[in-house]
Amino acid sequence: MTLPITLFLVAVVVPVFFGKVRSAPVWLLLQALALGWSGFVQHPQASPHALAALAEVIAVRALLAPWLLRRAIRARGEPDLDLMPSNLFAWAVAVALIVLAFEFGAPAAEARHAMALGAVAATVAVSLLLLATNAAPPAQLVAVLYMENALGLFETLLPEPWPLPVHLALGLIYLGTVGLGGWLIGTPDEARPAPLPPEGGRA
Repeated sequence: MTLPITLFLVAVVVPVFFGKVRSAPVWLLLQALALGWSGFVQHPQASPHALAALAEVIAVRALLAPWLLRRAIRARGEPDLDLMPSNLFAWAVAVALIVLAFEFGAPAAEARHAMALGAVAATVAVSLLLLATNAAPPAQLVAVLYMENALGLFETLLPEPWPLPVHLALGLIYLGTVGLGGWLIGTPDEARPAPLPPEGGRA
């Protein structure tokens, strides 16, 4: 189980330090593949539940969501935007948060659980840092999708997966998030209604 968690963590951390918004769909695809791999390793029995969960991860998180996000980024016209500001202060904060996140997972009894908990906590911490440091809508949407993938990784730690309706509901929420968020960031600014003038003023 160490290899898929390592892949997931790399797909979370590397784009934050070095990635542009245009590369976010590829990193989300890698996160989804790592989620599917981790879930298969944790629950190798080919039950209908496990197969349905794997199909949801591949179809929604690995294929459909990155495609929708790529379309929205192209429509937005900001492909070279940094996911996180490229300055030493932001990088130092990110490194500190990642280290603290793995300290959170350290008390776990098993090494694989400690690493997975650390990866979940690091993903949430990095997502919150992205939300705090980059006000651009594409970066904000990527941060929210990171958080939802962290929730998916947490499920792989459970001895038994969540009930299938819960898992499918989370998949629909993920798809709704990327669909609505992609529509909002892909809508040109001139197509949005202009703000009302202040009372007593002129337009």
